[in-house]
Amino acid sequence: MNILSLFVLVPVLMLLAFIPCRNIKQIRTVAVIGAAIEIVLAVALLFMFYAERSAGNTAEMLFTYDKVWFAALNIHYAIGVDGISVLMLLLTAVIIFTGTFASWNMNPLPKDFFMWLTLLSVGVYGFFISLDMFTMFFFYEIALIPMYLLIGLWGTGRKEYSAMKLTLMLMGGSAFLAVGIFGIYFNSSTTGDYTFNILEVAANNAIPVATQYWIFPLTFLGFGVLGALFPFHTWSPDGHASAPTAVSMLHAGVLMKLGGYGCFRIAMRLMPEAAHELSWIFIILTGISVIYGALGAISQTDLKYINAYSSVSHCGLVLFAILMMNQTAMTGAVMQMLSHGLMTALFFALIGMIYGRTHTRDIRQMGGLMKIMPFLSVCYVIAGMASLGLPGLSGFVAEMTIFVGSFQHSDLFHRIFTIVAVSSIVATAVYILKVVGKILYGPVQDPHHLELTDAVWHEKVATVGLIVCVAGMGLFPSWISDLISASLAYIK
Repeated sequence: MNILSLFVLVPVLMLLAFIPCRNIKQIRTVAVIGAAIEIVLAVALLFMFYAERSAGNTAEMLFTYDKVWFAALNIHYAIGVDGISVLMLLLTAVIIFTGTFASWNMNPLPKDFFMWLTLLSVGVYGFFISLDMFTMFFFYEIALIPMYLLIGLWGTGRKEYSAMKLTLMLMGGSAFLAVGIFGIYFNSSTTGDYTFNILEVAANNAIPVATQYWIFPLTFLGFGVLGALFPFHTWSPDGHASAPTAVSMLHAGVLMKLGGYGCFRIAMRLMPEAAHELSWIFIILTGISVIYGALGAISQTDLKYINAYSSVSHCGLVLFAILMMNQTAMTGAVMQMLSHGLMTALFFALIGMIYGRTHTRDIRQMGGLMKIMPFLSVCYVIAGMASLGLPGLSGFVAEMTIFVGSFQHSDLFHRIFTIVAVSSIVATAVYILKVVGKILYGPVQDPHHLELTDAVWHEKVATVGLIVCVAGMGLFPSWISDLISASLAYIK
């Protein structure tokens, strides 16, 4: 069997394995074993990918497999990966594994929770391996649908409102995306042999420029909604604030990356002429996202809302870099997807652990936590330093690569918006240092907090695993950038 299909098959088998589980111990065992298998598969795929490249395999996509699903519309189960896809699969596996430990004491209905979370992972894995646009869209919808129940049933606060708002806005984006994908399909060939295959559409280069002008905005906007593109970002803060810990980790860490990945793989790749001509519109919107998200985080007092607005800023930076349309900036965009995925998962894991003890996310009601729970506090400082771009951590290498690539444009328009994007670093430092100083130091606001305990073993597994990845990417970024750059070499 093709190794890529195992990424989808393993979660499906996990769903079946969950059914006979009768107690929390059995549920945890299935969840951990399944997540660990995915980690092993992702690492094995990485080494196999390196081996193929070293052996001289220069194909754009490796480990390809193609099976007809619906011959009438030429829909195929077509899969394959390049270096970018391999990294996205690895990111997904890491966050699902650590998210399992972060949800160790999930209650109520733990079996149902993990089953819906596993179904969500089926969609994410399938999306990253798909080469057929219809199949990609199919997995995209599988990834979105469980979010309503995961937030609506296991969330907190205004969970029903947040779940409905998220679902309606993302489904609205899906409607734009569906129109765009079928527009690409019916213009994919001049001979009438239409195809959904991304590689075939790119090779045919048959989409008329005039047609690209209306298909490109639809596809970029469709994926951009999931990437929290301004002004369609409003679902993100509410959704993150209400979601349970593991869902916030997977949502911000991986699901939002489907937006950036889709913009790059479909909108930018298949309609380059329209991308060059219309990119300025979305550069303005993404520039607003970057600075608006950072400024929005400063004004918040809820830890989850602070991190949610931070995600709007960082994901806006991903789309901003993609629109620069040069290899350096696009390399930075993918690195930012990885970096943000890891550090925001770490943030949401820590926020969930702190909230589980203090029963508040209001920074005005917390203080002196460094003395009370030093392990979690130090982890929070590390996450904060990664977010503001401290050298040696993942945020620095990703953001610097983006800014260097963006400054390669010498015209005034690109330079102005690059400066706007760079200025977000200052705002990020303000809200990170504000939160760290408020909740970790100073006087204890609630005497009951003095009785709180620090992290237990399963929480340490989740946090340490993510910190190792954040630090590893920051200290050894070259192998990641090489994988990305090699994949971008095929993009003309």
